[in-house]
Amino acid sequence: MYDRRTVAQNAMKPFSILLVSVLTCSAISNSQHKQLIGTKADEWTVSDWINSNPLQLSDLRGKVVLVRWWTGPGCPFCAASADALNEWHAEYQKEGLVVIGFYHHKSRSPLKTQFVEDLVRKLGFKFPVAIDRDWTTLNQWWLARVPEAKFTSVSFLIDDKGRVQYIHSGGQYVKGDQDYSELKSEIENALRNFASE
Repeated sequence: MYDRRTVAQNAMKPFSILLVSVLTCSAISNSQHKQLIGTKADEWTVSDWINSNPLQLSDLRGKVVLVRWWTGPGCPFCAASADALNEWHAEYQKEGLVVIGFYHHKSRSPLKTQFVEDLVRKLGFKFPVAIDRDWTTLNQWWLARVPEAKFTSVSFLIDDKGRVQYIHSGGQYVKGDQDYSELKSEIENALRNFASE
């Protein structure tokens, strides 16, 4: 499980070692986190909202919500997935999808909100973004519940009733790859179910 001590220890390791270890880990299988599908998503604990007033998950009941954890420019998976998040926000917002980014800090340097705001602009995020300080919600939703998790760049798709519909267990999704197609299909299914109710 990832806790503050683990985060601090990992932050002290050279980035190249961390990158190699992440790249050699395979994403956990669906069966390892299947028990979370259909469960009610807990309320999040995040701060420093960018592109939005503070939001609570309960405020978004009746919408389909895609939450993606991401980190700084040193994460190739986060940068690679940015285009898909921007695309889905633009394409499905009017149909009831809310894309939300949760930044979790991995750098050795102190966390500064301005740094995150600059990253949000650089990645072209127009959707709401908040900071998950101390990885509070990431631990609550993911790392504490799925100890086998290999990635922190996890995405949760929450249906209009606040239930976990789908989990992308981390890494990237890029247009043209299977992960992208699968997550896009899950978003469209959730929106169809929402529209038909």
